[in-house]
Amino acid sequence: MDDYITGEIGKRRIPGVALNVIRNGAAIKTSAYGYSNLELSAPVRPDTVFEIGSISKQFTAAGILLLAQEGRLSVDDRITDHLKGAPPAWTNITLRHLLTHTSGLKNYTLLDGFELRRHLTQELFIRAIAAQPVDFPAGSAWKYSNTGFNLLGFIIENVSGTNYWDFMKSRIFGPLGMDATTDRRPRRIIPNRASGYEQTNGVLINRDYDLTDIFSAGAIVSTVLDMAKWNAALDADTLLSARTKELMWTPALLNDGKPVKYGFGWFLDSVEGHRNIGHSGATSGFSASIQRFPDDKLAVILLTNTDEQIATALAKKVATFYFTARAAGK
Repeated sequence: MDDYITGEIGKRRIPGVALNVIRNGAAIKTSAYGYSNLELSAPVRPDTVFEIGSISKQFTAAGILLLAQEGRLSVDDRITDHLKGAPPAWTNITLRHLLTHTSGLKNYTLLDGFELRRHLTQELFIRAIAAQPVDFPAGSAWKYSNTGFNLLGFIIENVSGTNYWDFMKSRIFGPLGMDATTDRRPRRIIPNRASGYEQTNGVLINRDYDLTDIFSAGAIVSTVLDMAKWNAALDADTLLSARTKELMWTPALLNDGKPVKYGFGWFLDSVEGHRNIGHSGATSGFSASIQRFPDDKLAVILLTNTDEQIATALAKKVATFYFTARAAGK
């Protein structure tokens, strides 16, 4: 496995990788490779902080589900019940549609005007999205959209009466001891934060800092150690109940009854015949992945500081080493 990871680092010019493999609830391999900062020759460590991109969506989904467990909302509520200024065209869109990428709302990260330096308020964000035509009627198709998860972040704020980041800290990060997990804001001093890198014509450069404001769709930073704590919480029923997790990991159904390979903030698939629940994350200069294999009691968490969206391919390949070992009785 080390030969595989180091080989991929060399072949793909990946600056650094952090890896955590968990089996039967215990970390059986926690490794760090390469550099968190090339200019300082600072090595990656297990406590290096990486952007995790769209892995953030599962935390936002968990926030919504915590509120649902408390009876403060339902995933089948119309989003217009919880968002001020939502246009009439959104009347038939529910929280479930947002959670499963079936809302039809246009993906704002493909549009101009949503840069981090602008930091749109909830009112301005809704107004900007409302000006865009929907891609399809709610529930009729599946199309990945960061817009829905930003709106879910606003719904968490409106229903809980607190800031999204404060809610995440008090309800998820804090109770789980995820002390390094927070908001990626560039101005923040975050100990052990990795630098992100992009490639131009095969040459590594510092990432572009004219970032999109991805808020509750993808702005979390974390470590492989903290993500292991999150994985442990998913194995238990103390944060989210067994019924809630079943709901979260059930494939969404379109209006015509066709299932899609996505639950609430999680992709649902298989790898070499092994049931797989996971998600990737990609931001400027970073690629991340968490892949769970519940029937094997195996999880692979892999974080990198490259713009190539490679983390999930690496994580799934790592999992196959364990499938092979298990088949051999090791």
